[in-house]
Amino acid sequence: MEQDPDVSRGDEVAVAESPDAALGEFLADPGNAALHLTTVVARCTKALGLQHSVVYLADLQQRQLTPLHDLVPALPIDDSLAGWTYRTQSLRVEESGLGGMTAWLPLMDGAERLGVLAVMSPALDPLSLRRGRTLAALLAMMITSKRAYKDTYVCQTRTEPMRLPAEMLRAYLPPRTLGTPRVVSTAVLEPAYEIGGDAFDHALTDSVLHTAIFDAMGHDLASGLTSVVSLAACRNARRTGADLPDLVESVDAALTKWLPDRFCTAVLTRLDRATGKLRWINCGHPAPLLVRDQRLDAGAMERDADPPMGMPAVFASATRQVHEITLEPGDRVLMFTDGVTEARTVDGGELGLERFADYVVRAAATGELAPETLRRLLHLILGAQENRLRDDATILMFEWWPTARAAGTSGR
Repeated sequence: MEQDPDVSRGDEVAVAESPDAALGEFLADPGNAALHLTTVVARCTKALGLQHSVVYLADLQQRQLTPLHDLVPALPIDDSLAGWTYRTQSLRVEESGLGGMTAWLPLMDGAERLGVLAVMSPALDPLSLRRGRTLAALLAMMITSKRAYKDTYVCQTRTEPMRLPAEMLRAYLPPRTLGTPRVVSTAVLEPAYEIGGDAFDHALTDSVLHTAIFDAMGHDLASGLTSVVSLAACRNARRTGADLPDLVESVDAALTKWLPDRFCTAVLTRLDRATGKLRWINCGHPAPLLVRDQRLDAGAMERDADPPMGMPAVFASATRQVHEITLEPGDRVLMFTDGVTEARTVDGGELGLERFADYVVRAAATGELAPETLRRLLHLILGAQENRLRDDATILMFEWWPTARAAGTSGR
């Protein structure tokens, strides 16, 4: 049967004016890529038929959510509905002051928490929620693609000036969190604006999770430079397919040549994502901790440490020792610098290994997400010392699940 031409044209008009089509038309225009994010948010919100949207980004220390809109106040992560969404990576809905409803949606770059998106609408039905999630996913990609070269986003996430050593070191750090539904690695480090010699690294391939933690001698610009050279040498070797001993040898050679009076302790690991086989080298660093079955498996990764990386390795005759264990489903591995266990608690004593591990064990028992566990733990340490750490404190934790567990954790 021949179709009525008027009906056909009417359908085409309806499709052209649909929210999804309007959004597609906006994104197809390359000129829109140069617009300020607040303008992009407003236009995409309108294109999707939503009432109003506001982007909130987490600050560097993950204490507050700062809006991109100047007329909107910042919100505390620990005491707000927006913060609840950030902490749990889950949707939260409340009545809006504009007479409708507000949906708080997580802004995620893979497993990395960027902030939250507030979407206001007269009513929140499945369609508007789906479009809100679409908008959140789109904006997260835009923020991630632009924050590497636009100072607007960097400034938005800082609450105080940053010292030069910290500025240099942070330029080389990876995202705080990365992962898949089967493996997640997350890290935190303080003091956020004065970090000197601590650093971490993690990266995923199709079959392996690589992690590393570094603690360079001292707490000055040269310390930061030592960690940066160590990071670069490690990555350079890793990206050519080098195994753990070759990674360490590359760092030894780089530090010996360019910074012969400096050294760096470190732990470098390689986790087979399919089998759970974990291999590592310890270069004069505190041994990693293994949390298994909601308890600390004391001594599971305690081994004799090799010399630190750099000049001390030149005088060591023994080859680097590669250690190995096999993880079990749900295992969490903690890597840390001594600034963590030596930090003071509210009772005046040191945190120590047992209390440090106990906190993580209790958090795991509640089902708390790994990035949130580290965020709260570091804030607990900072609070006990009135934000004045005696040394850099860095924690990297990864967990392994051989079968997919958390649908909300996507690959990066």
